Amino acid sequence: MKNPKVDALFKPLQLGDIQIENRIIMASLTRMRCDKVTKSPNDLVVQFYTQRASAGLIMTESTFISERSQSWPGCPGIMDQTQVEGWKKVIESVHNKKGKIILQIWHSGRATHSKLQDGLQPWGPSAIEINGPHQILNIPHEIPHEMNLEEIQLVKNQFRKGAQLAKEAGFDAISLHGSNGYLIDQFLKSNSNKRQDEYGGSIEGRCKFCLEVIDELISVFGKGRVGIKVSPIGRFNDMYDNDPIKLFTYLFQELDKRQIAFIELMNDKDEENAYNHGLPSSQSQTQNLFEQLRNSFKGVIIGNVGLTGETAAQLIEAGIIDAASFGMPYISNPDLVERIRYNFPLTVANPDTFFEGDHVGYTDYLPYQQ
Repeated sequence: MKNPKVDALFKPLQLGDIQIENRIIMASLTRMRCDKVTKSPNDLVVQFYTQRASAGLIMTESTFISERSQSWPGCPGIMDQTQVEGWKKVIESVHNKKGKIILQIWHSGRATHSKLQDGLQPWGPSAIEINGPHQILNIPHEIPHEMNLEEIQLVKNQFRKGAQLAKEAGFDAISLHGSNGYLIDQFLKSNSNKRQDEYGGSIEGRCKFCLEVIDELISVFGKGRVGIKVSPIGRFNDMYDNDPIKLFTYLFQELDKRQIAFIELMNDKDEENAYNHGLPSSQSQTQNLFEQLRNSFKGVIIGNVGLTGETAAQLIEAGIIDAASFGMPYISNPDLVERIRYNFPLTVANPDTFFEGDHVGYTDYLPYQQ
């Protein structure tokens, strides 16, 4: 029997130039199963995404744009023709299942390590390292090189080229990874951006790089097929801003002027000293993030972090969000749409198989059997 409490999730939604048939979105999931030599999706990755094609929309895993932006081994790139061909197989298979799929385009900035990118020093907005060890290598983070204006332009060009390749591959749209302490987020936040030039200092300055990259993506895909993911109060990768509501109100208003398709908004709930970074809890800064930012952006807001089908539906009915993205549940429930619709129990994922490995814990989770 269908669960009437989640009906709001099953109303079609116009997301920019794309119409999606339900509002259950698969969030980006780093799984590290791509070919480690070519950095392109393989047949296992094709199978993983195809199994989840009933989602209203799929966000791909973080996909890097340069050799200097890889913080996780086994992640895919969007830099060359081999990677385009790998993604084409994923996209064709998802489309054959009547699904829609968006590339999450990404630069890791200071959150990588020279050992993961052939000795290349990480780059960042300022020469401030992450406090703590690298999550994969378990060794201290390096002090990043502070990007100069020429290097900022280079990275903007790399984002544009990545978008062009993503369009060639056939993605339905593109989303800028602006969350979780990666390069875009590093420019935005006050604790990682101490620049004194046009790309730092004021809120307007710290938002400049992000907005310029968004403009590059719009130039390729058009405003109706561009989005962004942000984490105003997330602590992952040692992130903190002294006034996140003011910062993201300005950013949302600028994104609204550009009429982009969506913002995926993470309402993080990190505890005090999360990841041993010594920072305050997320909720100590605000406990109603969705409500405080909703009116600053007229487009689609996709809520993320800690939602269930029923709580997401309640927020949609209240006009606070328009859709919801789910990460962890999609690892072990490829049929999450059906499980939410019929209130079937969820399979619990095995964290030992989250990263790297083979099909175990990746493509061997089955649909619900009644």
